[in-house]
Amino acid sequence: MFKGILIEKDDAGYRAELKEIDEAVLYDGDVTIRVAYSTLNYKDGLAITGKGPVVRRFPMIPGIDLVGTVEHSDSADYKVGETVVHTGWGVGEVHPGGLAEKARLKSEWLVPLPEAFTPRQAMAIGTAGFTAMLCVMALERHGVTSSDGEVLVTGAAGGVGGVAVSILAKLGYTVVGVSGRPEESDYIKSLGASEVLDRSDFTSPAKPIAKERWAGAIDVVGSHTLANVCSMMKYRGVVASCGLAGGMDFPATVAPFILRGVTLAGIDSVMCPRPERLEAWRRLARDLDASKLEMLSSEIGLSEAIPVAADLLEGKVRGRVLVDISR
Repeated sequence: MFKGILIEKDDAGYRAELKEIDEAVLYDGDVTIRVAYSTLNYKDGLAITGKGPVVRRFPMIPGIDLVGTVEHSDSADYKVGETVVHTGWGVGEVHPGGLAEKARLKSEWLVPLPEAFTPRQAMAIGTAGFTAMLCVMALERHGVTSSDGEVLVTGAAGGVGGVAVSILAKLGYTVVGVSGRPEESDYIKSLGASEVLDRSDFTSPAKPIAKERWAGAIDVVGSHTLANVCSMMKYRGVVASCGLAGGMDFPATVAPFILRGVTLAGIDSVMCPRPERLEAWRRLARDLDASKLEMLSSEIGLSEAIPVAADLLEGKVRGRVLVDISR
């Protein structure tokens, strides 16, 4: 038995509870991990509260991220005592995740903890920071350089947005953040943004083409926000789209794409191939200012995860939420 959050759905309804869990709940995997830290991401908030159809098998342990020590391994790639990091791969949705003292995962889903980071720092990055790095790499791959002009980051007070602002600023880009929380403007600027715009500037229905401003953009919102961002891109600008906090719809026209040659690059961190995962973590070790991780994150105990999940969905949480599994 081990302690964790368990989501169940039956005749009594949908519920998430902190409880003692039998190891039989864990699915097949060749590596068993003693979890030290997990996180709360937007997807975890949906899973725990039941406000989104995230969980597809029951019972389920939520938590798409984890870092911990290998307790048992049938894989030649990982030895007992080694520290490993996990993000994505449907964990917390179709395979029991990290919000518990123990996890059993497939070795191909894991990466070794980079030497540059402590376990706690790795979770301060987690899926959100990993996704932010994939977005930055996509902008670079499509040719956006720091001399091309301003780069916009929506949801800049959140996990993905905050890490993206920090990475881009360190790489020399001029970054403009967008947030619906004006009280977070100083925080976003402290991460490296030169300016912070109000979310309301991007929520009205978009024009087919608006005045050119952005050389690149990272969007976590979708819906009207993404449509407005695309309409404002400079010629051959690039938008990395990685989230749907504002909705899954995309009420736009083809005008930015056929008149300005704009590229809309989709970013998926869940099934991202291992070579790109390793490169993203290598780049994070090089291009993310680790001193800002404390500013980017807050820490709670496992016992606090369920109420904080609701706050996360209501936009009351800044940056990354670390979960110390030991308390």
